[in-house]
Amino acid sequence: MPTLKKFSITGTAGNLEGITHLPDSTPRAIAVVAHPLPTLGGTMENKVVTTLAKTFAGLGMIALRFNFRGVGDSGGAFDNGKGEVEDVLAVARHAQLEYGHLPLVLAGFSFGACVQARVAQQLRPRHLVLIAPAVGRFEMPHVPHSTLVVHGEQDEVAPMTDIMQWARPQHLPVVVLPEAGHFFHGRLHQLKTIVHDHFIGHAL
Repeated sequence: MPTLKKFSITGTAGNLEGITHLPDSTPRAIAVVAHPLPTLGGTMENKVVTTLAKTFAGLGMIALRFNFRGVGDSGGAFDNGKGEVEDVLAVARHAQLEYGHLPLVLAGFSFGACVQARVAQQLRPRHLVLIAPAVGRFEMPHVPHSTLVVHGEQDEVAPMTDIMQWARPQHLPVVVLPEAGHFFHGRLHQLKTIVHDHFIGHAL
């Protein structure tokens, strides 16, 4: 079983709190997971976020989930995505200093996916995993063709039409879960399998 370890680091807006999932084998990568919109109750304890962190740890990665600025015991206030990019950069730097410069995976859910897409422009991760990105609500840049995008067919927050409008010009594949909503109620096992199988088929 992966080991959980709390961490607290200094970000540009103050303290950032988080939890590291340490694999029970020699780590092969570092995965940083970002949570959904803080103003609607999003935290690092979100079930999609914890599912991703556990899946990455099971794949032999050091997985870090954390609270954005203004959430839980993290200092500062919501910054509509701009400051949250700095939060991810701080957590990624901490992870690389603590555990070495292993291949980097960036993952996020909803608002967190939009933040990670922006972070990827700076950090150039080995892999990018975007779960139900809140396209249409927040700035969403183009992403590498190797990006794993998973979306629910009946997403009530980020409609499929918005996702396809964003993905189509990039010729970007999207994995669609039929009848799934934004929060993947009752479908987390499928989400876990999709992410797991994606990394089994891709070298780090």
